[in-house]
Amino acid sequence: MTPDRRHFLGLAAGAALLPAAAACAQEDSYEVKRQRQLATDWPWLGRYAADNAALAASGKPTDIVFMGDSITEGWVGKRPEFFRAGRVGRGISGQTTPQMVLRMMADVVALKPKFVHIMAGTNDIAGNTGPMTPQRTQDNLAMMVMLARAAKIGVLLASVPPADGFPWRPGLATVTPIRALNAWAKGYAGQAGATFVNYTPALATPGGAMKPGFAEDGVHPTATGYAAMEGVLTPILRAKSLPV
Repeated sequence: MTPDRRHFLGLAAGAALLPAAAACAQEDSYEVKRQRQLATDWPWLGRYAADNAALAASGKPTDIVFMGDSITEGWVGKRPEFFRAGRVGRGISGQTTPQMVLRMMADVVALKPKFVHIMAGTNDIAGNTGPMTPQRTQDNLAMMVMLARAAKIGVLLASVPPADGFPWRPGLATVTPIRALNAWAKGYAGQAGATFVNYTPALATPGGAMKPGFAEDGVHPTATGYAAMEGVLTPILRAKSLPV
């Protein structure tokens, strides 16, 4: 093989590796940023800090804050028309209940809403921030309810939407733990003076999965799925004398 041919083949091989290297660099960059954020602001208090300050400065009243994970965050993105003035979304993708507990004061209580809608637990079951037990999830949800109640904020404690699997946790059984968490939440809401919002009948198949067309990946609702949730929630908001 001539030196020129060896040089050409070397360049060709290097060029072939560039897309893969770029993809790896992009993934590394995302992972590095994620790990840096978790290390410096684990509950991600900075995520809505500017929005909270602007809302407080505006003097506009807040009717209800929606605290949650990607399912809540996606609701704002896919159904912005539902989040009219006075309805504030404070969901963060991937979050677990221990992270949300640490956000309650800044992202809910400080905004002085009339009500808070708490929907959390999916990522606890997935173990997004490490191993969790049902009791720990229950304790964290109870803490959020107590913080809200102590601040004279009404609580809507929502069921975790159905899922028969999590794409980011292949092989994990999800139906039974979701049902168990929702059963606990219903009972606890009654004891704690909160209102339980049960989305399960509107969203779930008999087997515990999302109804066809209601979720992109079996977990995160589509606009159609969110509209079904709104059909459950709107009468409750009306009963609480909130604008609908």
